[in-house]
Amino acid sequence: MSDQASDAAGGETRAETATADIQLIQKILPHRYPFLLVDRVVEIEGTKRAVGLKNVTMNEPHFQGHFPGNPIMPGVTIVEAMAQTAAVMVGTTLGLTEGNLLVYFMAIDSCKFRRMVVPGDQLRMELETTRGKAGGKVWRFKGRATVDGELAAEAEFTAMMDLGAAG
Repeated sequence: MSDQASDAAGGETRAETATADIQLIQKILPHRYPFLLVDRVVEIEGTKRAVGLKNVTMNEPHFQGHFPGNPIMPGVTIVEAMAQTAAVMVGTTLGLTEGNLLVYFMAIDSCKFRRMVVPGDQLRMELETTRGKAGGKVWRFKGRATVDGELAAEAEFTAMMDLGAAG
């Protein structure tokens, strides 16, 4: 998509990108295996909303100990996957593809886990920006993670976007 996108506060941004594949995700996020937790972002609406996907597989290292014989994706990694989806949304929309974006949690609020996530599941993360603008450091997001349409987790979180620390 090449329409001009607006950030959450209404400012101008770069042309909107409808999706982000793994190559673009790796240009935006510094995370790598085993901590890269988003495989694709299938919808990006400027800095307003995004939908990311994580294919959960048995070969992920946390399943070695969480829990042997009963693998369950840790809740903290589900929240991290939501945060990475939000960072890809912001990075893609603002053209931050030079590997110089670091994002730090400042707060996680109203976090609830509703369903176990296990190998073979596809985690769908729906994120929306509730506060943030191009050039701003502090952003707030609301996220929901589902599997087959069933709510697995939800959270609100605040993050600091640091453009000068990486790269």
